Amino acid sequence: MDEREVARLLEERKRELAVELDRLTATPRDPAAAVSFGKRIGDGTTEAVERIATTAAARSLAGTAREVDRALEKLAEGTYGTCDGCGVEIPGERLEARPWTTLCVRCAAERPRITR
Repeated sequence: MDEREVARLLEERKRELAVELDRLTATPRDPAAAVSFGKRIGDGTTEAVERIATTAAARSLAGTAREVDRALEKLAEGTYGTCDGCGVEIPGERLEARPWTTLCVRCAAERPRITR
């Protein structure tokens, strides 16, 4: 895949993520609705659980958006395909599966331990 095709895929993914983030972070239908965890399951509990799930999804999408931005930066710098963690070349199969990745498999596996 050439650089123009990679850039096109990354920009398309960036737009998709922005649309989904906008949807997830839009003001709730009834922002004043009761949100609580009571003894009985009711609308408030259901709404609270939905907001927790929405927040988690939005955080995940925002993280992917940051990865896409970094991949675009690397493309512009001429370092696309090189691991940000250890500097080795990221295998083409990984880049095809996740064009926005900036880490090799080993560094990506270690990442949660690094960021904690």
